Amino acid sequence: MAADLLGRYYEAFNRGDSAAMLDLLAQDVVHEPSQGSVREGKAAFAQFLDHMNRCYRERVIDPVFLASADGKRAAAEFMLEGEYLETDGDLPPASGQRYILRVGAFFELRDGAIARVSNHYNLADWLDQVKAG
Repeated sequence: MAADLLGRYYEAFNRGDSAAMLDLLAQDVVHEPSQGSVREGKAAFAQFLDHMNRCYRERVIDPVFLASADGKRAAAEFMLEGEYLETDGDLPPASGQRYILRVGAFFELRDGAIARVSNHYNLADWLDQVKAG
């Protein structure tokens, strides 16, 4: 069940289908980004997705899913292929730079929904790729 849920989540991500991603989240979802403040609730996650879709075009490649025996926690590791479309805050200026990053994501699952998403990647690597691009 966990692998199926995460598979649907990342399939929706790759389609750019924010509504389908949000449908898989618990109302009180907690989002812990690699950098930045923790967000709580679907509305905050929806705002995050809108921002990300404006600044980046990204695709998950070859995700691998792991789940605890009780199905309450899961993880994903994948490569993230992206394009930096619009300058994001105080990050370097965007000019369509392409990048690829290894990402680890951790999840709490509850009642068939994703209750927590924690993403982790190497920001220094991303910055080096964007500055070189």
